[in-house]
Amino acid sequence: MTQPRTHRLDSTVALVTGASSGIGEATALALAEHGAAVAVAARRRDRLEALVEQIESAGGRALVLEADVTDQAQAERAVAETVERLGRLDTLVNNAGVMLLGPVEGAPVEEWQRMVDLNLMGLLYCTHAALPHLLKAAQDGPRQVADVVNISSVAGRVARQGSGVYNLTKFGVGAFSESLRQEVTQRHVRVSLVEPGAVSTELAGHNRPEVLESIKKRFADMERLESEDIADAIAYVVTRPRRMAVNEILIRPTEQQP
Repeated sequence: MTQPRTHRLDSTVALVTGASSGIGEATALALAEHGAAVAVAARRRDRLEALVEQIESAGGRALVLEADVTDQAQAERAVAETVERLGRLDTLVNNAGVMLLGPVEGAPVEEWQRMVDLNLMGLLYCTHAALPHLLKAAQDGPRQVADVVNISSVAGRVARQGSGVYNLTKFGVGAFSESLRQEVTQRHVRVSLVEPGAVSTELAGHNRPEVLESIKKRFADMERLESEDIADAIAYVVTRPRRMAVNEILIRPTEQQP
């Protein structure tokens, strides 16, 4: 049987979380360039509106979703509105996340809660809400395949001092992704894990000043990745033929060691 061509995403719909900057913004642009209608979700509406304007000015179709995915109801509403307004859901990119580093001893526990809420629970809420729609898209969609792409980190593979709870959340994303993959892969919902190393984004900027200074020193002499590098990898993952699943991609700057 001849399989449908899948190198384009025409007539499909993608939802990208954490789309107001960095990897999420670049990914929304990349998927739109491949022909997908894109729902962009984040808390900063002004940035989302600028992104949608950029996509639409290039001939694409996009939808602003102001949402805090750490709230289950808002995550579910983002998925529901995507399907209601754009007609379906073929691709979910769980990109929203926060990286708050520092020693365990004396750490502000609220930082741990923020990471667990966003890096884990936000991803789980969005995936749970999206899964019925993705399974339907894989059954009757134009590509006969659907995708969940979970953005993890090299921190999901290598534990480092001062990164313990961030490591915990990203190792958890990897474990969940593989379990879900085994559950749905025979129904042609592909689950992929993308693990960036150091990328020039706003991610580190949420850290306390002393931690931020340490991060800057660590990467001062390294040419870091750009958001577009990760977006390109995500676009590669979701445009593969139906017969091919890219389960995991680790992407580090050439000069990065651990």
